[in-house]
Amino acid sequence: MKLRGLAPAGGLHMDNGTAFRDAMTQRTRAFALRVYKLCSSLPNSPEALHMRDQLFRCATSVAANYRASGRAKSDKDYLNKLKICEEEADESAFWMDMLVACELVRSSKIEALMQEANELTAIITASCITKRRNMKQSGGRQPA
Repeated sequence: MKLRGLAPAGGLHMDNGTAFRDAMTQRTRAFALRVYKLCSSLPNSPEALHMRDQLFRCATSVAANYRASGRAKSDKDYLNKLKICEEEADESAFWMDMLVACELVRSSKIEALMQEANELTAIITASCITKRRNMKQSGGRQPA
């Protein structure tokens, strides 16, 4: 399944906030769908099921919380949702690493997906830093 309109890895620019947010919403959704496909291919052993469930929850949480950040009620609410995305993207990378370490998946099979988890973590971390800096500069006031 090919998802149209997604920026290539590293291809997002923050020159237009709405365009960036839309592209990231699509990118996090595509990430969740790719993780779904990976999870569907895992064996049904109790250990694999546990890791599959953890990974699936993390990856879908990245997408759901990023989407929810677009409807945040305040700067603090927005930042909180981004921080959740950051943690869940990083945890997704952890669970993929565990799948490889436990020899449930070959690293070559999920290398690009792990890279995407790390890139999403980095992008969202940078967004958190920028939002915090902007909040400090505005003295915590909400824009009109």
